[in-house]
Amino acid sequence: MTSSSSSPAPTPSDQPAGQTSGQPAAAAPRGWRARWPRPAAFGAEPAGERLERVRRSPQFRGGAFRNERPTRTMTPGAMLSMLPQLLRRADRVRRAPAAPPPLVRPAAAAPGAAAPASGLRLTWLGHATVLAEIDGHRVLFDPVFGTRCSPFTFAGPKRLHPVPVPLADLLPLDAVVISHDHYDHLDLPTVRALAGTDTVFAVPLGVGAHLERWGVPPARLRELDWHESARVGGLTLTATPGQHFCGRGLRNHGRTLWASWVVAGPRHRVFHSGDTGYFPGFAAIGSDHGPFDATMMQIGAYDTRYWPDVHMTPEEGVRAHTDLSQGSPAGVMLPIHWGTFNLALHPWEEPAERTVRAAAEAGVAVALPRLGESFEPGGDVPAAPWWQAVAVRPAAGPARADKPLSARPADG
Repeated sequence: MTSSSSSPAPTPSDQPAGQTSGQPAAAAPRGWRARWPRPAAFGAEPAGERLERVRRSPQFRGGAFRNERPTRTMTPGAMLSMLPQLLRRADRVRRAPAAPPPLVRPAAAAPGAAAPASGLRLTWLGHATVLAEIDGHRVLFDPVFGTRCSPFTFAGPKRLHPVPVPLADLLPLDAVVISHDHYDHLDLPTVRALAGTDTVFAVPLGVGAHLERWGVPPARLRELDWHESARVGGLTLTATPGQHFCGRGLRNHGRTLWASWVVAGPRHRVFHSGDTGYFPGFAAIGSDHGPFDATMMQIGAYDTRYWPDVHMTPEEGVRAHTDLSQGSPAGVMLPIHWGTFNLALHPWEEPAERTVRAAAEAGVAVALPRLGESFEPGGDVPAAPWWQAVAVRPAAGPARADKPLSARPADG
């Protein structure tokens, strides 16, 4: 372990959106924003040298961060077409489990926990949150331990299950890696709980402004553009491309970057996709940084009708894993970004079911841990379909069709 906590972090709890962290707020421009303080949950805008770095980025074009190729976003007509499925009870009940999913206490949280025998152990804690114990270090990806992924305590997607373990039980951490600033990946209560520890935060360009406002000292930030790396102990953390978008408020879209991440140690390498649509860049990432012992791939919260380019379907997640291993399946794929929050129209269990089928067809080794269950990719990996026991089954036929609808370019 290369860093330690100076004091245990408190368990995250939801905070009112207007509550400030005690950090100085950015100066507000004239108008209504000068009269109404910016809610703490919205974070802060890049300014000063941080803003200059943002503007110098090759990804920042026309006043905003852009994807490498045009992406589509939802049209007003598509939004209206969602309403029947959003309101139909038979579809609503299928977007949550019928009973609480099984939880397991992570191996890393056990008193006197031994290091993984192989040197690499992964623990899925729900949604995109994964603890990676890699070559003597602990790295926590996209930690969300709050109750809602929302700027508000009273509204927004709420957890479908408790956290498998209190955050304090996972300390000390060497690094926290954030893929982008959406609420289901960058959680204010969790960041505040970690702000008083010695943990280093690796984040994409611009995201550091949010963390500084919430109490993270600048010296503990490693703020990277795509293809840039930082060293944390014996690890190299590299921000790699993705295909997504960003923003926490109504007026700051495109001001912060999104990224996938490579974490490489002396013996092992892992990849975390963050949120992304499928794009050709996975093969280049694999060529430059692979091979990977394990990939953590987004396979949930998809819909080819409404947001076809910014989230992968399960089949695309399996294809991306294969691309990362240069077309010949290698390493273990851990499906993430499903099971914890209701963020899309598909049934709760559908991402897992489709991933299993696609992985079998492609010859990809896939790990299917229960929430909080730890496994070593180099050994036996969990494979039981535990979700089937708690999923709501349809009365007859599928709950939805996944037919593409018209969408408009979001960027170029």
